[in-house]
Amino acid sequence: MKATKILGSIGIITTATLALVACGKNNNANTTKKDFPAATPKKVSKQGGTLNVAVETDTPFTGIFSEELKDSKFDADVASPGDEELFDTNDHYKINNKGPATLKLDRKASTATITVKKGVKWSDGKQVVAKDLEYPYEILGNKKTNSPNYSSQFELINGMKEYHEGKAKTISGLEMPDGENGRTLIIHFKQLKPGMYYTGNNYFWEWAEPYHYLKDIPLSKLQSSDQIRKNPLYFGAFRVQKMTRGQSVTWVPNKYYWRGRPKLNKIIYQVVSPNSTSQAIKSHKFDVATVINSQWNQVKGTKNVNFIADIPLSYFYLGFKVGKWDSAKGKNVMNSKSKMANKSLRQAIGYAMNVDAVEKRYTQGLSFQVPTLIPEQFGDYFDKNVTGYRYNLKKANSILDKAGYKKKGKWRVQPDGKPLTIHLAAMSGDSTQEPIFQNYIQQWHKIGLNVKLTGGRLTEFNSFYDKVQHDDPSIDMYIAAWSLSNEPSQGGLYGEKAPMNYERFVTPENNKLLNEMDSQKAFNHKYRVQKFHEWQRYIFNEAFVIPLYNLYDVKAINNKITGYSTKPSQENNNHPLWYQVGYTK
Repeated sequence: MKATKILGSIGIITTATLALVACGKNNNANTTKKDFPAATPKKVSKQGGTLNVAVETDTPFTGIFSEELKDSKFDADVASPGDEELFDTNDHYKINNKGPATLKLDRKASTATITVKKGVKWSDGKQVVAKDLEYPYEILGNKKTNSPNYSSQFELINGMKEYHEGKAKTISGLEMPDGENGRTLIIHFKQLKPGMYYTGNNYFWEWAEPYHYLKDIPLSKLQSSDQIRKNPLYFGAFRVQKMTRGQSVTWVPNKYYWRGRPKLNKIIYQVVSPNSTSQAIKSHKFDVATVINSQWNQVKGTKNVNFIADIPLSYFYLGFKVGKWDSAKGKNVMNSKSKMANKSLRQAIGYAMNVDAVEKRYTQGLSFQVPTLIPEQFGDYFDKNVTGYRYNLKKANSILDKAGYKKKGKWRVQPDGKPLTIHLAAMSGDSTQEPIFQNYIQQWHKIGLNVKLTGGRLTEFNSFYDKVQHDDPSIDMYIAAWSLSNEPSQGGLYGEKAPMNYERFVTPENNKLLNEMDSQKAFNHKYRVQKFHEWQRYIFNEAFVIPLYNLYDVKAINNKITGYSTKPSQENNNHPLWYQVGYTK
């Protein structure tokens, strides 16, 4: 699963959190603006040097160094020098056998066989073994961990559902044929799915955990343990040398790294305020920094910097709270009587948003409105006939009138005549945040909707995420973002049993379409494309989520750096393969 859910900041690309989705035909997966290359120039590199990387955030990063337990892109960023996935891919995200582990799928037997290569070792020198491949499923599936990354898609594994519900102490579908200290894990599924050939499919896990290092920690205390928060163990190119909680992490080479010694002697991730990022880039404080798109004009002429970019698999969106998460049943429960349950209200809110004008005004053209929840980079899975919610105040007013939201003085009331006040949760960030959100609120005021910020102000990131995740009653709608993985299945984000379905939208038709796009029939590419198109049209009509925009992910890289690439085959978990990044001679 290459997945990062971003609960996000408008105008800033390095916002935060974790999710899932990927690629069948993805011939356009690394589209770049013609002005930007996708990688630094190829040059001969030398050994040594310290690389300083900026983490642009106005709040400390959470610091959960576990793929199963983290839910923040910030944590994924700062962990990337050590946190290596099990599989490498080609440039279309198809898994190959060049990485730390190999994958063999057997449709007849309904199995996936994962074998770790000999010599792939944790930074304490111990070989990665079969139990390290099996243990993440215990973490994901045990309710004591409260993992935000568990998905009903994992229940395709034999025994996973029973384990998750507490009816079984082990997961029957996980087999270690050579024992816990062997190097092979066989996963027995009820059936295989078409997305399993690609990374980010969320049917099997693509990371390992050091069981020997974590086994004595109760699962309920794992997330808060020092082994996760202070001294994580990885088998990637680097290991943690020191950490300042929420502020910085220093990485040094893992002498046991299976690909060989990395070029750099040290990588330091350090938090910097989004409002200070442009000055940090111009003063060359960091060797790698993400450009805040609203600050592009301030930095674009900076000397001794290479700007590289891609269009990430992501989108910002407006979500409507229409239900709650039932932790006892492990599923979303929709409330047909909730304030935002009327799709006409949601549609009108979408049409009142002048997204395109906002992005042109604040991001110098580096952001652009998107019409659906399936990015165009997914090739023919993207339905080009879905127009999206383009700015149309007349249409917004007409929809509300027909739905019975009549004006009573300045504001519209609900169809039953009760007052209507809508609370929007929006996250703090750089200096453009406040004017952007106030603009949208003014647009909604124009159609007679009394929209206010939750709490009367923008919400700090960690508090924002906590409120959204736990269905805080002070939130009726919210603006956030998803950074997607590379297989376009949608069940992990919008399924009935998906904790990340923060809108809590559940209908028989949605369940049906989500199941059909990953059914056995979906091994037929034409059929699968058809179901993706049907789902996009359904979501557009229901409008429980309204896609807003995507943006160019522009990196400012010290021009003495080589080996930094955004190409899928040269990345790991949406970050460069750090072992090959170095300084030029």
